[in-house]
Amino acid sequence: MSRDLGISPGTSVPPIATRVARPGWRDPRLWIGIALVTGSIVVGARLLAAADDTVQVWALAEDRGSGSPLVSDDLSVQRVRFAEGAVLDRYFPADEPVPTDLVLTRAVGAGELLARSAVGEADAEEVLQVPLEVDPNRVPPDVETGSVVDVWVSDGAGLAKGATSEDLEVDAPALSEVTVVAAPEYDDTFAVTGARQLVVAVDDRGAAEFERLLSSLQDPVIRILQRS
Repeated sequence: MSRDLGISPGTSVPPIATRVARPGWRDPRLWIGIALVTGSIVVGARLLAAADDTVQVWALAEDRGSGSPLVSDDLSVQRVRFAEGAVLDRYFPADEPVPTDLVLTRAVGAGELLARSAVGEADAEEVLQVPLEVDPNRVPPDVETGSVVDVWVSDGAGLAKGATSEDLEVDAPALSEVTVVAAPEYDDTFAVTGARQLVVAVDDRGAAEFERLLSSLQDPVIRILQRS
């Protein structure tokens, strides 16, 4: 028989190959594997959800001062994590639009979260637009609408009478962190009056105090300092 098959005497016959049978759906190993894969997916999803417990809230894109109207262009989205969920109620979530007709009741810096305590209704918050006539040399050239500035005032008449700078020293701005709501170009005002006009938003009380200060000075000199 060996000779007929071409196999020399004494040579071992190779074993017959067998195919590996695929496990059937009743095989417990199949169900164990499915359970392991499903469990790993569920655990991974829960770990990812726990790691990303941040929320999106509205923040200011640029510096804005007290009395500045709040518009959508002023806002940006910040993703933050709060240690306590109740803290989120103090801010405006970014998944909801900010109510219209709001103004800032205090200065808010760029990137600062928009707190509910920092805004008020435009009708309730009495804001006046106060025009300022400023020597172009006493205002930074890049001051524009939306800039946050401090307004310092001194009496030019005192210097004309021989008073020293120490006698006329001013230790605080007349208006602090106010927003410029209008800033005409130099060509629109300088050629006519020799001064640049700025209009700032000031609350009712601050505007009254500022007007009283100007009335008390013989020659009020206004200087603008821009906040960066």
